[in-house]
Amino acid sequence: MAELLPLPARPTDPLWRHLVGVRLRRMRFRRGERLSDVARRAGISVQYLSEVERGLKEPSSEILAAVLGALGSSLLELSSGVADDLREAAPAEGGAPASPPPGALMLAA
Repeated sequence: MAELLPLPARPTDPLWRHLVGVRLRRMRFRRGERLSDVARRAGISVQYLSEVERGLKEPSSEILAAVLGALGSSLLELSSGVADDLREAAPAEGGAPASPPPGALMLAA
């Protein structure tokens, strides 16, 4: 049997739902609003909004539009902010990739 050799890890992009959740929570905090206030105006449950903000649920475009409307924001503002977050998280051109988590091993087939 062949020996497994570790390969250098490449950074992985964060999940869209996590970045969206962080952005939505920031928007809500900036407005000084509670989950229940935004959820009521958006027509969704507090639990669902909480799960969206924590990156546990991937909301549909309709839900996003409702939440953004309740926050006085737009899909353009959200998308631009997420794109900025991705740019900031990316390693500099020619820079070293992010370190893999402890114990991570990449396999080649």
